[in-house]
Amino acid sequence: MKLLRVGTAGQERPALLDAGGVLRDLSGLVPDVDGALLADEGALGRVRAAAEGGELPALDQAGLRIGPPVARIGKVVCIGLNYHDHARETGAQPPAEPVVFFKAADTVVGPNDTVLVPRGSTRTDWEVELAVVIGRTARYLESAADGLAHVAGYAVAHDVSEREFQMDRGGTWDKGKNCETFNPLGPWLVTADEVPDPQALSLRLWVNGELKQDGTTAEQIFPVGEVVRYVSQFMALYPGDVINTGTPAGVAFGQPEPKPYLRAGDVVELEIDGLGRQRQELGQA
Repeated sequence: MKLLRVGTAGQERPALLDAGGVLRDLSGLVPDVDGALLADEGALGRVRAAAEGGELPALDQAGLRIGPPVARIGKVVCIGLNYHDHARETGAQPPAEPVVFFKAADTVVGPNDTVLVPRGSTRTDWEVELAVVIGRTARYLESAADGLAHVAGYAVAHDVSEREFQMDRGGTWDKGKNCETFNPLGPWLVTADEVPDPQALSLRLWVNGELKQDGTTAEQIFPVGEVVRYVSQFMALYPGDVINTGTPAGVAFGQPEPKPYLRAGDVVELEIDGLGRQRQELGQA
């Protein structure tokens, strides 16, 4: 299923995109798309049955904003340097263990919402990523297969980053990763049954119409199941939590000087096979 949330920010309603591309209203069936729904196999079964039975009312998509596909996200865990080609372009050695950092849940915005270039920023960068959404509480998982069994679904994420704040201002990466609007997510949460192999997905990103990233999750150093297993050794993962699993080569930081960092007025578009497409215009904070 392709689950999503539509409406003005803070007032989104749950919806589903059916096999014919028609947007269907779920608000009469479930209160929202959130961790509670993703953990409830009975509720998900009722949504699936209603969709297959043609019972859901259609919504007019014209002018309707798409919000993040998951409400009330508990945490956004991120994995750095998780693609062989990205490590090569930045001159970094592939890590022996996953590089883990966090984004605040309030960085998450809709897939087509404005992304704000922070005040004082000269090195705002792009990163298309596969996002994993957790569907079952995960603690101390024993295998990568067990990790995959705890995944509710997948989405497109844009891990926007400010490289000066991240690299040159001291401390951890958090300063360059947690600026307002720095995690567009969606348009859809595609349930795991529709993504048979998360290591066989193509990711692409354009800036002002120019293709910048064209990669595949086959290049991941730590595959999705292993990432979930690994993270569960250090923290509990709850339904509705999100893991951004890293970006392929092609970011501005890896380009020769002068590096083409983002500025207000730029347009970024990104997509992952089967998971939908995002489009953001850059504004000034």
